[in-house]
Amino acid sequence: MVNKNNKKIKFNGMSYREVQTLNSEKRGNLKKEDQKWLRDNGYRNIGWDNIINLHHKIEEFLDKYPLKDLTLEELFLEADRIGNKYLTPQEIEEFNHKLSKEVNDIAEKIDKQFPSPEIEVIDFSNKTNHSSWRKSNRKFY
Repeated sequence: MVNKNNKKIKFNGMSYREVQTLNSEKRGNLKKEDQKWLRDNGYRNIGWDNIINLHHKIEEFLDKYPLKDLTLEELFLEADRIGNKYLTPQEIEEFNHKLSKEVNDIAEKIDKQFPSPEIEVIDFSNKTNHSSWRKSNRKFY
């Protein structure tokens, strides 16, 4: 039967199928134990109420481990950002000044330990004579 109003229901601007597809994709990104927990606790991807509840629960799980896929450098930057929340701008500036001074001192010590006044140039333009190579691979019968 066709509904005379024929209004399509949307959730966050997505249709029923779009929410289902998104839930399936995001559920695949969860840890196996979280996926099992969702199954065991009756979170299903069928029916409007169920897919909306599943969507919210998946978002909760994903918010719990946002740092999972970060590289080591990104993790250090995130830790620095979090640490800077508790410092005043003056303390941050003072720390950055001390850090740059230390980095420059280390660079000077490295330059003293490993001086390289000469520039090494490697010329790859000389082509080797391949005719001798070809001759050595010939088989004579």
